[in-house]
Amino acid sequence: MIRVLLADDEGMIRSALAALLRLEPDIEVVAECADGAEAVAEAERLKPDVCLLDLEMPQLDGVEVTARLNRTIATRCVIVTRHARPGVLRRALVSGAAGFLPKSRGADEVAAVIRRVAAGRRYIDPEVAADALSDERSPLTDRELDVLRAGRRGETNQQIARTLSLAPGTVRNHVSTVLGKLAVDTRQQAVLLAEERGWI
Repeated sequence: MIRVLLADDEGMIRSALAALLRLEPDIEVVAECADGAEAVAEAERLKPDVCLLDLEMPQLDGVEVTARLNRTIATRCVIVTRHARPGVLRRALVSGAAGFLPKSRGADEVAAVIRRVAAGRRYIDPEVAADALSDERSPLTDRELDVLRAGRRGETNQQIARTLSLAPGTVRNHVSTVLGKLAVDTRQQAVLLAEERGWI
């Protein structure tokens, strides 16, 4: 039996997917979580074989949950998302995700990916993988992307500095560099551009 944890902040999707997976004879859904922090806590407590994680969740996103769990337990993580862009795929792979697929896939395909990942193999959606091969790479450094990510909801430079344990002046310098590299006038424009291209 493959023990699976589901994490998605959209309750209807989470419960519907759980109900469909429970119809599979070899899959047991051991937990349903509504945010990333709960997913980490429940995964460390229950130690499921596979965690199926929505990319965008409150508190911690699916990539952050994957990175944390890969440091603490042997579970395998699959990230599902509506925004299956190449940049997001790269973040997921760096975090140690074993699977990556769009939410547009059917429940039978999700079950097949869970079995594949539980058996020790990886799964990357072929359409996203093909896009990644031809996608423009980000000109920003990892730290500059961290600054944009930490400020994507309009946080102030001081809030970003606290989140990343940086000095406010360092954050201002990173933002200035980002605006120059992307040839935009505001941090909001930089965030939108980075999101459109899947860099954050």
